[in-house]
Amino acid sequence: MEPDIEIYRKVLNELNPKVSADEWDYFKTGLAVKKLKSREFFIESGKRNHLLGFVTSGLIRAFYINHLGEDITISFIKEFEYATDYPSLLVKKPSRYNFQCLEPTTVVTVPYHHIQNGYEKFAGFERNGRLIAEDVLKRQQSRIESFQFDNAEHRYLDFVKKNPELFNRISLTHLSSYLGIERPSLSRIRKKIVGL
Repeated sequence: MEPDIEIYRKVLNELNPKVSADEWDYFKTGLAVKKLKSREFFIESGKRNHLLGFVTSGLIRAFYINHLGEDITISFIKEFEYATDYPSLLVKKPSRYNFQCLEPTTVVTVPYHHIQNGYEKFAGFERNGRLIAEDVLKRQQSRIESFQFDNAEHRYLDFVKKNPELFNRISLTHLSSYLGIERPSLSRIRKKIVGL
């Protein structure tokens, strides 16, 4: 079995230890491995997304362009995280977001129709879909709540605490956009924290 698919199998088994051998045998027939270059897109705005992706190596940035033409980062997807635009996947509409590689990235993909067929074939298969969706939703909800309840400095500290391995892999411009902090303000926050 390809190493990236074996990595995905281990992560899926950790998420859902109840995956049966028959479920996995079916599921793996829909898996493919995509190797993307830095700056290459996994999902492009304006195009329909029909794949669920799982990053085994590399880093993806999800972003959109607002009405002022500004590039707004909404997510960083690192190793062992899922990459997809769920609204586009579920309602079959073009994505409003770009998912672009910041580094050479390997993604294990599965078409959504293959997952749906699994729901029909296996009673326990829906558990996989629910747990994967919950994993993605938890990350999205955490970001939304940070904007609602935390100040800029706390958002920065929380990001560093949760993502220490990303700190030297993303630019300050992308990080300030993700945190909703002007870049000069982010620089001031960093200097203040280093000076503490």
